[in-house]
Amino acid sequence: MVIVTGITGQLGYDVAAELKRRGEDFIATSRKEIDLTDEDTIKKFISEHKPEAVIHCAAYTAVDKAESEEELALTVNSLATRYMAEACRDVGAKILYPSTDYVFGGDGKDPYNINDEKNPCNVYGRSKLLGEDSVRAVNRRNFIVRISWVFGINGKNFVKTMLRLAENHKKVRVVADQIGSPTYTKDLAPLLVDMIHTEKFGTYHATNEGFCSWADFAKEIFRQAKKDVEVEEILTVDYPTPARRPFNSRLSKKSLDDAGFNRLPHWHDALERYIAELQA
Repeated sequence: MVIVTGITGQLGYDVAAELKRRGEDFIATSRKEIDLTDEDTIKKFISEHKPEAVIHCAAYTAVDKAESEEELALTVNSLATRYMAEACRDVGAKILYPSTDYVFGGDGKDPYNINDEKNPCNVYGRSKLLGEDSVRAVNRRNFIVRISWVFGINGKNFVKTMLRLAENHKKVRVVADQIGSPTYTKDLAPLLVDMIHTEKFGTYHATNEGFCSWADFAKEIFRQAKKDVEVEEILTVDYPTPARRPFNSRLSKKSLDDAGFNRLPHWHDALERYIAELQA
């Protein structure tokens, strides 16, 4: 049996949908079932259900808000993750922890390998890196999967924002000097479910194939959705946010290749299927 946390988020929703599609025995949880600020609640829940694996999608993901809510971000992404990893260890369960490209500093132009130097440039990235460290420290049966630029059917994301802006804007300004890879949760979910049925523990990078800037991403959204919207390319400095963003979010997939896992489809292909899903 598998437990999925964070069912109300983009990734948790699609992981639960994938488990259901496969006919697997699973429990999907939200804050109603597990209070991620309470150690006893977490450990009691895992102890009672004794899962074979936990896919721990629940997280604090408000990147800008984290700058002023550092304690809460650290509690949810690091401390609660440690409790979850300990609870899994105590019942012999595997844990899969989705992490982020934000654990890296975002310098240079080369794709980051899994063991490259970590240097988060914001509170959110630091909280997720501490979460990674917590998992590794207490449960050797772990999978840590770094992802970036997530979009899915359930919740807010960049694609939905662009499509909403297209309803009453003929021109939008989008950052062009941050480069990364979009990740479609419906493509990622099957990979995560495949992983937990193996003993191939370790750290992975998993995003859809191909790199782009946010401006490139926006242009492709409008092209595929047949929206007549001009994208004005701007620099990060022209769009200040409370949290710093990395300029380079490229991630190397060598770890996936080495373990024999399939890479995800190209992000153009993923976006096409996602827009069809939204329109349906």
